[in-house]
Amino acid sequence: MSETLKKILVVTAHPEPRSLNAALGRFAVERLRAAGHEVRVTDLYAAKWKAAVDADGFPEHVGDRRLDVLAVSGEATLAGRLSADIAAEQEKLRWSEAVILQFPLWWFSVPAILKGWIDRVFTFEFAHGPSVPPPYSEGALAGRRALASVTIGARESAFSGRGVHGRLADVLFPLQHGLFWFTGMTPLEPFAVYDSVDVPRERFAQVTQEYGRRLDGLFTDEPVPYRTLTCGDYGRDMRLLPGVEAPGTAGLDIHVRPRG
Repeated sequence: MSETLKKILVVTAHPEPRSLNAALGRFAVERLRAAGHEVRVTDLYAAKWKAAVDADGFPEHVGDRRLDVLAVSGEATLAGRLSADIAAEQEKLRWSEAVILQFPLWWFSVPAILKGWIDRVFTFEFAHGPSVPPPYSEGALAGRRALASVTIGARESAFSGRGVHGRLADVLFPLQHGLFWFTGMTPLEPFAVYDSVDVPRERFAQVTQEYGRRLDGLFTDEPVPYRTLTCGDYGRDMRLLPGVEAPGTAGLDIHVRPRG
């Protein structure tokens, strides 16, 4: 395999295989494989992924012991005693050089099944913790690119700066910054399809053409330039130092370095 070819994990989260979202997931896999990349897929609905965190994820947890999720998950992670489904997904993440999350925006967030994948797979001492590099800098999953591909029923203007829903960058901040960047992955600008309830064939062709360009640039496109925790912009209390942000920035944009 050429040095330019990569290992990519695609995680899909839509219950209907005939949906636009599922079609985009299949398109991504086909496009990346056609380019020679090695692709693994986690279809959460097809796998009937269990979303809830509970003691079943830690088979050796003693039943009469209080379930301290952080502590127990860290112990199980370090000892290699996680349930088989969690361990398999962690192995895929370790293997990958890029991660694509393909999902519909439901109630301004990811579907519950995808949130459950995040909750159960990104365990203490795997995605964060004292045994791995610090967050918002090197991170446990550093070196991997991350792309959120999302379908949205609303119109694009509703997610603009003055839109009633707020900017998409702000809506997805918990995913882009709080998951990808926190764990050291390099987030790209999300790929979003708006007005996705009814997409005619002609527009689907346009959407896949645009998505294809984003997939082609998975390892070359400019990422979102979030500030690192170790760049000197934050104090010991993990608060941005006064005056560090560029003039005119506000809200969550203060955590993005000026471009250019």
